[in-house]
This record gives sequence, C-alpha cells and structure tokens, in this order.
Amino acid sequence: MRAKISYFVTAAVLVVYFVLVGSRGVMLLQQGTALTVTFGAAVLILPVIGVWFLWKNTEFVRKANALATELDAEGGLPVDELVRTPGGRIDRDSADEVFAKRRAETEDSPDDWRCWFRLAVAYHDARDTPRARRAMQRAIALHDGRPLPS
Repeated sequence: MRAKISYFVTAAVLVVYFVLVGSRGVMLLQQGTALTVTFGAAVLILPVIGVWFLWKNTEFVRKANALATELDAEGGLPVDELVRTPGGRIDRDSADEVFAKRRAETEDSPDDWRCWFRLAVAYHDARDTPRARRAMQRAIALHDGRPLPS
C-alpha cells in the first residue's frame, strides 16, 4: 500500500510540474518573437515527453498488478522463501537460488505468462530491475496475446 501511495504522490507532483512548465512554454509562445517561440516550443516538448513516460509507466504498473491479481486468484503467486538479513534485506545467495529455480521453470515453459511473471519477481528480488521489467513486459505480452517484445 505504501508503494501505491508513493507512486500516486510522485505522479501528482509530476503532473503539477508538467502544468507549470507547460504554462511557461505557452507564455513564451505568446511573446511572439522568433527566439521566445523557439524556446516555448522546446519547453513544451518536455511536459509532452514526461506525460507520455508517466502514462506508459502507469499502464505497465496497472497491467502488472492485474496479472498479480489473476495469479493470486489461481493460487500461483510465488511464495516468499527468501532468507533475509537481520535488517530485513534479501540475502543475495538466497535470491540467486530462487532465481535459478524460476529461470529453469521459465525455460521449461517459455510460452507461459505465469512463469515469466514469477521470473520477473525473482529478477526484482535479485535487484536486477531492467531484466525484471523486461520479463514482466514479456509476461504481459504473453497474457494479452500480443507480439513479444524483443
């Protein structure tokens, strides 16, 4: 729940920032000189890129949560079998051990979105965020029947 609150607060702050930057870009465009119009157009590009990025990330999180809900309803969510340090951090060797199991499971069933979801969780536990994201994107694509990301 804390992660959702943090995400929404961050998204709200970004939207406020995009509005402020966008208003400055419009003000520059209204000045009408060649220089201010050029700067205004350049300034307006930043919020457009930011809104697109925020939208794509929100869509990704929404779809990943939908997969988690579906997998939970099936009773297929990965069980937390990780060893933790006294401070609560995941032990690296334990994460690597679970990752090896999840990778083997995925290699045995490469077309099963459930395996890719669990592999994404294992990547995340092993602190490999880029691969976790790619594995989750693959799980989403397999679930939705879309072409697989490269």
